[in-house]
Amino acid sequence: MSKVPADLKYTKSHEWVKVGGDGIVTVGITDHAQQALGDLVYVEAPQKGRKLTAGEACAVVESVKAASDLYSPVGGEVLESNAVLADAPEKINQDPYGTWIMRLKPANTADVNALLDAEAYEQVLADEAH
Repeated sequence: MSKVPADLKYTKSHEWVKVGGDGIVTVGITDHAQQALGDLVYVEAPQKGRKLTAGEACAVVESVKAASDLYSPVGGEVLESNAVLADAPEKINQDPYGTWIMRLKPANTADVNALLDAEAYEQVLADEAH
């Protein structure tokens, strides 16, 4: 069973979101997503300054099995991408909740409030298993 930390927000497309005290959101992929993909070999993160809409495909994670889009959980501006992942994408497999892909400044805090809590995300996982 995948780990689902209670202090994060989630999307149905398996991204996690950590909201900072400054309102900045940090985004990565969930334990479930990295397990489904397998060993990651490449991560293409969005460029700093890129403006995203909620639900927009904005990054790619590739494994030995498949490539998968990462969708922006909220609309906003990319403040930073995790440069470490260019040389070490496997860090996501080793620590999916400690390894972020991008940081965003949300355009609208309502987008953040609309994300799933841990309990709702666990229900998404249970529904997918059936």
